Amino acid sequence: MATRLPSLNGLHAFEAAARHLSFTRAAAELNVTQTAISHQIRRLEEQLGIRLFERRNRALALTRAAQGYLPAVRAAFEDLRQATDRLRRGERDGLLTVSTTPSLAAKWLVQRVAAFQDAHPGIEIRISASTQLVDFGREAEIDMAVRYGRGSWPGLRADWLMAEEFFPVCSPVLRDGDKPLRNPADLARHTLLHAMVSREDWQLWLTAAGLPTALALKRGLSFDQSYMAIQAAIDGLGVALGRTALVEADIAAGRLVVPFDVVLPDEAGYYVVAPEESAGTPKIALFRDWLITSVAPGSRAPPPPG
Repeated sequence: MATRLPSLNGLHAFEAAARHLSFTRAAAELNVTQTAISHQIRRLEEQLGIRLFERRNRALALTRAAQGYLPAVRAAFEDLRQATDRLRRGERDGLLTVSTTPSLAAKWLVQRVAAFQDAHPGIEIRISASTQLVDFGREAEIDMAVRYGRGSWPGLRADWLMAEEFFPVCSPVLRDGDKPLRNPADLARHTLLHAMVSREDWQLWLTAAGLPTALALKRGLSFDQSYMAIQAAIDGLGVALGRTALVEADIAAGRLVVPFDVVLPDEAGYYVVAPEESAGTPKIALFRDWLITSVAPGSRAPPPPG
């Protein structure tokens, strides 16, 4: 007769608590309460008929029996993790998940993905939009990312994609309306549209244009994401500060215009990044090379910091 296996939840709690020698840290890792960890381990001890932990001077320690049991439990979970990873990789061979910011996804990346999939129907692109930098170690489903910065991220291969400039944009109706925008000083009569993720950009641009930064502090409209401020500009609600990649399509279509000649180059830019160990995977390399080729030539990476 086969031996009945103990609770998988209990074994999971035991492995985590044994690794940390702490019920509190095990609970945090498994996203449960400390009480739940205690109950699961108590139930496991009852199922096994042995004691697994003992307290010594307020510190948690493994019993002799638990010390002998732990390596097999840990190896079993590692085998499960590896088998699951192989299974998921097999199912995801034709799926490529790319992480980037919501604004870049909506205003730039989506337009290119459709063209890529027409050219490469065997690869399905899935876009994961987030304001947080992807943690490739924890988010195994993410294959690569388009990331803004200076190109230095430990453990990642970073390939230069494009530079950015920022400048005011508005609808042509607003520019030519009853309060026309002919020179930067005319901004004093208009609503400034702010994106919270780049709140200081208006002050930088106003300084470059020779205007008081106090204009950036006057009452305006603020949005969580840049693409929302851009849409408000298209709708004629005010003047937004556009970044090249986010407004180029709307400018080309005539939905936005650039009323002034003052343009600021940014110190950073966009990079295509992927973990070093998987950056050479055929589907990642194919999309990375295609994406870089899709960008207009002549956009140079800034020099490294320092």
